[in-house]
Amino acid sequence: MKTDTSSQAVTDEGTPVSAKIRERLSAARKRFNANDNISQFIEPGELEKLLDEVEVKMQGVLDSMVIDTVNDHNTNNTARRVAKMYLNEVFKGRYVPEPAVTEFPNAEHLNELMIVGPITVRSACSHHFCPVIGKVWIGVLPNEHTNVIGLSKYARLAEWVMGRPQIQEEAVVQLADLIMEKTCPDGLAIVMEATHFCMGWRGVKDLDSKMINSVMRGVFLKDPNLRREFLALIPKNSSQ
Repeated sequence: MKTDTSSQAVTDEGTPVSAKIRERLSAARKRFNANDNISQFIEPGELEKLLDEVEVKMQGVLDSMVIDTVNDHNTNNTARRVAKMYLNEVFKGRYVPEPAVTEFPNAEHLNELMIVGPITVRSACSHHFCPVIGKVWIGVLPNEHTNVIGLSKYARLAEWVMGRPQIQEEAVVQLADLIMEKTCPDGLAIVMEATHFCMGWRGVKDLDSKMINSVMRGVFLKDPNLRREFLALIPKNSSQ
């Protein structure tokens, strides 16, 4: 028989830990949309309690779907697995702080276009929680005051932003804002191409459609030649 973990999903006062976190967010007048990071409002030990709470709620969903999780060996621990997947993996970017990124001064006064990618990113749409799998290219035009970060750090920042229920258009903007804040370049360009499983798995069931969008900042907005150079250097038919 499955153990009822509902007692583990509440604080010592009997209040669900999600309610405590929500109270702190409301008191600080902070937004907690699906694609927001709320890590600073989660106290030590609370993420484990939140996992227990999500497990209980997920078990309720399975019960309402009339799935016999007691006798079905394939689903008798699914609620726990799903809770761990959401909080510790696919939506981890909501619950953990921004990854540490070491920044170095631009000692050599680099000022040529640099492109990083393709970076594979994984997310889920906030409409249906279906997977969004794609690639990101990042173009940076530094100046002498730009902070330089390691190439792998761009991937870490992208993973942190994409690791939340997202809409692709908003995700790229969030990533652009973060990189601009970290590096302060003269220009930043980001292109994302992704497959949305909410189109292939449900709805129109179109398995071949992809979405491509871009964000241009600084000189990439003002200089069409630079913009064309960046776009020309991104490999065509990248998904093939």
